[in-house]
Amino acid sequence: MKTLHTAAVVACCLALQPAAQTPSQPLSHDTNGHGPAVIALKQDMRKLWTDHVVWTRDYVIAAIGDQPDAQAAATRLMKNQEDIGRAVATFYGAPVGRDLTILLKEHITIAVDLVKAAKAGDKAAQQQADRRWQQNATAIADFLSKANPNWSRQTLVDLMQKHLSTTTSEVVARLNKDWDADVRAFDAVYEHVLHMADALSEGIVKQFPDKFAGPPPT
Repeated sequence: MKTLHTAAVVACCLALQPAAQTPSQPLSHDTNGHGPAVIALKQDMRKLWTDHVVWTRDYVIAAIGDQPDAQAAATRLMKNQEDIGRAVATFYGAPVGRDLTILLKEHITIAVDLVKAAKAGDKAAQQQADRRWQQNATAIADFLSKANPNWSRQTLVDLMQKHLSTTTSEVVARLNKDWDADVRAFDAVYEHVLHMADALSEGIVKQFPDKFAGPPPT
């Protein structure tokens, strides 16, 4: 009788446990009640900006280390700017996407100049490149804030400035061969760019609510 009683208790407990979700089953809503279209946008935006910082890191490592894959990494990094431009174009049209791509490619070109100057120890060239980088970041913030009123210009300026500062810390740590600082710097770069990607996604959802309307969460 004791064995039967124990088995019954175990069966009852198992019956009360929530069923595990099959890994392959797509989520219909996230914890904030967002529908699948919002989830897809956030995932896509995070992927694009993750590529941005990952390929930037790959280039920095290769360029500073005089590795033969530096040019391949730079080419892939430039493609990422085109990918971001195309993604934005789906909401704002091809001309906006094209103009953003131009600004983002300038962002990368200046970063390449900055890395070269820092590696060579050319302080004057490094400072000049940094000024151009800051100006480009402000231009990107201006451009995006005009496209979407939900993207505050000052917020975008702050996001871009932090993106530059965290990336600079990463470059400096690698130049100094401070590997622990290099790891911490990339963690900061990655964490921030996810925050930036989410801010962009949230602005798009607010501007185009009809594109993301869906059934309420169950």
